[in-house]
Amino acid sequence: MKKLIAGVLFTAFLTPLCLSVANAAEEGEEGGTPHYPIEHPHQMDWSFAGPLGTYDRGQLQRGLKVYRDVCSACHSLDLVAFRTLSDLGYSEAQVKAFAAEYEIEAGPDNDGNMYMRPGIPSDYFPAPFENAEQAAASNNGAAPPDLSLMAKARGIKRGFPTFIFDIFTQYQEGGPDYIHALLTGYEDAPEGTEIPTGTYYNPYFANAASLAMAPPLSDGIVAYDDGTPETTDQYARDVAAFLMWTAEPKLEDRKQTGLVVMVFLVIMTVLVYLTKKSVYSRKHD
Repeated sequence: MKKLIAGVLFTAFLTPLCLSVANAAEEGEEGGTPHYPIEHPHQMDWSFAGPLGTYDRGQLQRGLKVYRDVCSACHSLDLVAFRTLSDLGYSEAQVKAFAAEYEIEAGPDNDGNMYMRPGIPSDYFPAPFENAEQAAASNNGAAPPDLSLMAKARGIKRGFPTFIFDIFTQYQEGGPDYIHALLTGYEDAPEGTEIPTGTYYNPYFANAASLAMAPPLSDGIVAYDDGTPETTDQYARDVAAFLMWTAEPKLEDRKQTGLVVMVFLVIMTVLVYLTKKSVYSRKHD
């Protein structure tokens, strides 16, 4: 009877899942409703992956450089303060010098006017545009999104049975995987595929077959001081890791706390079991 019930429940769960996958495949055929992304991101090897993962400070510093030299021309980091860059391994003096390179609007002064001053560590990264309308007008009608939480806000859902294994592997790197795939996935549109004028074909884009952002990276566009290869793939890896940090700067603390909690729970489970065994053994005597 138990096997019968289990079989019914398994069938009830699996059948709709298989039908939905089959329907999605049929709809994706010629003449059907397209599903995006066309290609799914590949799972990358990240230092911060897994229950014991940690950030690579050198990679984060390189990612900051890529953001500053390339991405900051269009994308903002509204939720990131300069002072938090100390977590990347920079000294207090370096953080102050970095912040001072930016002009921050302040005021009003005694005459009621706003003015510009050098940034200080408590300031946040300034946006490249004054408002969303100006940003859209400068980028083919599409305002570039803020990147502060992009690595947590973006991530392609992984289908069955992959998501089941993700429970045990603690896979949480869908955002960085997606960012890397998007930045390195630009290619010529397949024959017969029409894309809107002013857009660029990218099969990894989650919303359509093309997007308004032109390929932002190319080999040698950013100079590294540590000898790391200056390639498009490396740039994409580094900036994706940096954006993971901006989205979850306390990731290492969370994982360390989780490890302590899990060890505590294991010890408590053993103690409770031994206590129960001892109590019931005396009752039997």
